Amino acid sequence: MSVSRVVITGLGVVSPLGVGVELNWRRLLDNYSGIVSLDETEYAGIPCRVAGRVPISSENKNQDGSLNFSTYFTRMSDLKSMSLASAFVLVAAQEAIENSQILSAYNDRTRIGVSVGNGIAGLTNTCTIWEQMKAKGIYRGMSPFYITQILPNSSAGYISIRHKLQGPNLCNSSACAAGVQAIGDGYNMIRLGHADAMVCGATEATINPITISGFARMRALSTSFNDQPRLASRPFDRQRDGFVMGEGAAILILERLEYAEKRGAKILGEILGYGLSSDASHITNPSGSGALNCMKNAIDNARLNTKDIGYINA
Repeated sequence: MSVSRVVITGLGVVSPLGVGVELNWRRLLDNYSGIVSLDETEYAGIPCRVAGRVPISSENKNQDGSLNFSTYFTRMSDLKSMSLASAFVLVAAQEAIENSQILSAYNDRTRIGVSVGNGIAGLTNTCTIWEQMKAKGIYRGMSPFYITQILPNSSAGYISIRHKLQGPNLCNSSACAAGVQAIGDGYNMIRLGHADAMVCGATEATINPITISGFARMRALSTSFNDQPRLASRPFDRQRDGFVMGEGAAILILERLEYAEKRGAKILGEILGYGLSSDASHITNPSGSGALNCMKNAIDNARLNTKDIGYINA
């Protein structure tokens, strides 16, 4: 069976640097940091008090790159039914879809699918509900939207609903690998003929006392730079002492090469190969063998040689 070549034709991002691909790229080049202090009293007893928060503003004419939900939601009440992670990914997906102009080119939306990964995106809603239940009682404090807020697949579902995409709708929750795996799943959907285009990526919004405490108890988070939050994330530095929890969403539009060329789409890149593996060892301390096997699998899948690789992202 012949397989299709898969290209990238659209990008969208919401991050602690702000909203939009161009803004994020410019701020990366300018050495801008979106890591801030967690100054709320609920974080007072936690060793880690820094995180990468998406800047959110209620100003209608906000010019600093902050996220203003009224720009993307005609009814603000719609936000009540979803998690913050779902709201983030809807914004990122809108930018990517508009960037690719894919909807105007495809008449059959049963051939456009969605693949979105996340980790524990609904936990913040659980924290909120728990406080409401303590104040109002078990039943009266429960929101009718709670289940749709915490389901991992809700984010992918909301994208398909908003844009009427009726192709494959996928979700995975593989922790830090969720986004890459979601892209790989979308790549395979196109490659094997199950879709002609896929909206792929990941979202996360889990900055809350439970999550920060949990990762801090694992000794996974940085604790030495609470007074200098922008210096806390330093994965390749000798003074590194853990990672920094962040939030946001990013989306790629994947498309069958021949379709993209036929409609004259701007091709941003091509996915040549994809690999999967597992360490099958410690639950939180990778041995490294899984990463090595994964890279080998991706290179083999792309039918390349190691000497063909000119850039490694870590």
